[in-house]
Amino acid sequence: MKIDLGQIEAMDREQLVRAWKGMFKTSPPPRLSKRLLRSLLCFEVQVKAHGGLSSSLRRRLAAISSGKKIARPATSRLEPGARLIREWNGVSHVVEVVEGGVMWKGNRYRSLSSVAREITGAHWSGPRFFGLMS
Repeated sequence: MKIDLGQIEAMDREQLVRAWKGMFKTSPPPRLSKRLLRSLLCFEVQVKAHGGLSSSLRRRLAAISSGKKIARPATSRLEPGARLIREWNGVSHVVEVVEGGVMWKGNRYRSLSSVAREITGAHWSGPRFFGLMS
């Protein structure tokens, strides 16, 4: 049974339950709200159309659910406004942490690694290049 997102939005509870049973081959939890039924069905339709979670995210979620402590990425520990300075081949490079990324030479980058790659011409771990980890 192929369902699109528009159809799910128009379904009443009975139709949502039938769609759930068709998709998951089991009944939904008895007290699941219509809103949550819709959300979960929509998510599953999108997973089937575009693929699921990345393997790294699945591993991270599995580690979290098993109680393991997960380290945050080095750049997420830095507050916007923080400045990192790294000398490379006699040139000092200043990077400023901004919301959602970093600024270097007036350009915005998503990560320190992309800045390190621009500076060196090689693939580097940005946090390692800027001395945030050993």
